[in-house]
Amino acid sequence: TSIGDGAFDGCYGLASIHVDSANTVYKSIDGNLYSYDGKIFLQYSIGKTDTSFTIPDSVTSIGDSAFYSCDSLTSVVIGNSVTSIGDGAFYSCDSLTAVYITDIAKWCEIAFADSTSNPLYYAKNLYLNGKLVTNLVIPEGVTSIGSYAFYKCSNLTSVVIPDSVTSIGDSAFYDCLKLT
Repeated sequence: TSIGDGAFDGCYGLASIHVDSANTVYKSIDGNLYSYDGKIFLQYSIGKTDTSFTIPDSVTSIGDSAFYSCDSLTSVVIGNSVTSIGDGAFYSCDSLTAVYITDIAKWCEIAFADSTSNPLYYAKNLYLNGKLVTNLVIPEGVTSIGSYAFYKCSNLTSVVIPDSVTSIGDSAFYDCLKLT
């Protein structure tokens, strides 16, 4: 009935997680752990050899340490339904090189718990609809840019922020070294 944060940390050979179908708290999909309703992604099986992972559309939250030390993971697709990403969700994902999204406004709204919650901490490359983001235009209507939203997004060279933005969170553009 309860699995604590980081319960599978360091289990590098863990290739699959299976939950009994009678469990009313958790479920497994494709060998990964989710909340029973499928809205919270809790644990990626770090022993998998997959190099890319797409967060299912049903997921609204990625849990603490969900991808902790997933060395084989090189890219991740974050869907528009994700609104929060927990502490250290992508901590030590040293092989990550790409983060794919389809809506920059939704990306700006994600509540990242800390810098290593954002996969950009390691990937450094954000792709919007398959194209590397270098000249970022925040859409009109966006009112805030969340903390860590573009943290270490190394290819950003320019950002256009509309009048509708009234707040920019902590470290939103931290370490964007090419930003002029």
